[in-house]
Amino acid sequence: MKYTVTAGWSHAPHLTPEAIAEMSASYPPHELEARKNGTPTLGAGKIYEIPEETFVMDPFPIPDHWYQSYGLDVGWNRTAAIWVAEDRDADVAYFHSEHYAAEELPAIHAAAIKGRGAWIPGVIDPAARGRSQIDGEKLIELYQAAGLDLEAADNSVEAGIYEIRQRLLGGRLKVFRNCANWLAEYKLYRRDEKGKVVKKKDHAQDAGRYAIMSGLERGKQAAPRRHSLLGRGGRVFTG
Repeated sequence: MKYTVTAGWSHAPHLTPEAIAEMSASYPPHELEARKNGTPTLGAGKIYEIPEETFVMDPFPIPDHWYQSYGLDVGWNRTAAIWVAEDRDADVAYFHSEHYAAEELPAIHAAAIKGRGAWIPGVIDPAARGRSQIDGEKLIELYQAAGLDLEAADNSVEAGIYEIRQRLLGGRLKVFRNCANWLAEYKLYRRDEKGKVVKKKDHAQDAGRYAIMSGLERGKQAAPRRHSLLGRGGRVFTG
């Protein structure tokens, strides 16, 4: 029988809060989780080692003037969409919602995605240009035919990982804690012993990467809300 024991600063009773604070200040943010809690590396190491507490936040209503879009990663085993809202004045993006489901037809996924706002444009895994097993049609065409405003995303993996890491480190990417699947994959997103990204349980990560790399530039603002006033004689004025 084998046992694995993990230990870090938080498991050392002889260390005072002051000592832990002093040591924490001497390490970069992406190393703190391993130092504090003894979290082991995965394979050649986690791709993102930025502590979640530095970017995870409680949800709040998205202002209408922020620009919204989403990234979509499609597949029969798992289809994931990540919605991003961008505060362009502050140059901060927010992952605020997700769709994560398996073994459904494109029409079912499309209906769920449109339910978040049919006006919101998206970007899709460029591999969807390839042919599906459904009547030989292209997946991207199926989703477009189902009413989604989609374009092919930039699938530059390393450039996308670098952009997300820089945004997380610089406070320019925040994630709502209700994006549970993205956060679960974040913990496992890693490289193998040869340094290659492990392509398992990474659908939400891919969708988020598409959203950042291509979705932001497609973002749209919510249409101005129309208010109605009851005038004389029962006439309704809108504006």
